[in-house]
Amino acid sequence: MAEYDLIIIGGGPGGYVAAIRAAQLGLKTACVEGRGALGGTCLNVGCIPSKAMLHASEMLHEAETSFAKMGIVAKSVSVDLPQMHAHKKSVIEANTKGIEFLFKKNKVDYIKGWGTIPAPGEVKVGDETHKAKNIVIATGSEPATLPFLEIDEERIVSSTGALDLPKVPKKLVVIGGGVIGLELGSVWKRLGSEVTVIEYLDEITPGQDGEVAREFRKILKKQGIAFELGAAVTGVETLKTKLKVAFQRRKDGSEHQIDADIVLVATGRRPYTKGLALEELGVRMERGVVMTDARFRTNIPGLYAIGDVTEGPMLAHKAEDEGMAVAEEIARGKSHVNYAVIPGVIYTTPEVASVGVTEEALKAQGRDYKAGKFPFMANGRAKANLVSDGFVKLLADAKTGQLLGAHIIGPAAGDLIHEICVGMEMGATAADIARTCHAHPTYSEAVREAALAAGDGAIHF
Repeated sequence: MAEYDLIIIGGGPGGYVAAIRAAQLGLKTACVEGRGALGGTCLNVGCIPSKAMLHASEMLHEAETSFAKMGIVAKSVSVDLPQMHAHKKSVIEANTKGIEFLFKKNKVDYIKGWGTIPAPGEVKVGDETHKAKNIVIATGSEPATLPFLEIDEERIVSSTGALDLPKVPKKLVVIGGGVIGLELGSVWKRLGSEVTVIEYLDEITPGQDGEVAREFRKILKKQGIAFELGAAVTGVETLKTKLKVAFQRRKDGSEHQIDADIVLVATGRRPYTKGLALEELGVRMERGVVMTDARFRTNIPGLYAIGDVTEGPMLAHKAEDEGMAVAEEIARGKSHVNYAVIPGVIYTTPEVASVGVTEEALKAQGRDYKAGKFPFMANGRAKANLVSDGFVKLLADAKTGQLLGAHIIGPAAGDLIHEICVGMEMGATAADIARTCHAHPTYSEAVREAALAAGDGAIHF
């Protein structure tokens, strides 16, 4: 029976980061993972493979729409889907092997298999039981579905199946207008599918700044994606050659049908805790979520939880932050995660990124604020690169100027947002951003111009 200072169950972004940090801090550490490869959903069937597909399809779209305008003459471009999947697979393998190398470098024991917790301080994997002074649950999440739909990953697919379709579907129906549905829907649209998104609410990307969400839908519609908003899917009929998706419009109760070759169910994710025996252990849970305090502790001494199994946004980088923090908590008795400054990014074209509060939330709070906005159509670099859709919007306290939030739709939004994240973490004002020199010509100038707009006014618009 091996004995450890810390055993982490789950080798995803939260788990493997926690393991590496704990080992760096001097704890004898092991990480248990049953998938057969480290990296979790994010690396194996989520963030990384989807970005490989997004980038490839974006390059196709650029070749088809922008090359001629820029004076590039090329022969007709076609899609080799098997090679695209092969590229995606090679990216996954390189990253998973990289994490294994980091485990060896930092002397983290990698225990392959599914873990269970038969008693406090014990983790059983197969026939072996390991002792641990501390245990961290980092088992992530799995796709959620509608109660009347059975995902077969062939015709009715989750995000996992949607990343591995053997051919481009003629008609793809996406159930859910959130991040996953829009990212994968845009991939297959660019590869040649006719894509329709059915969303229960009246707008896509629930929780997003309203102005951004409306602009985002407008751009996606211009790209050819169709939307049915305020519509509840009531069933999917499986026929020999096609699927029939039935939905009801909420505003008038009218019934409708749409044909599909593939249906992508993108209705969110739920915590994955199967096989851990948490109920038998007496771990406090609510609606499948493992409940913790501000120091990641469950109600069982020595048992912690981080990432998607806990409350909060299901984001890989949130899990990574918690992974470092829980290791520091166990090793040093102190930790830090600023949940008010966790960015969210949608990796479509254009990208959408946000941090902090939305304008709607500030209005609901009755807070006095100033909004500074700058369009990418007035940014020289964006115009030169033919990517001038979208804008930057900064929100600041009307009296102090302190940054409260930022919402960006446009080129490289997922990278640009981090200037504001650092600013918010350090308590910066919009004026601090405005007074900071930004290189010309860059997309980042749009951020500075939005900060200027929150003060005396933008220069270039």
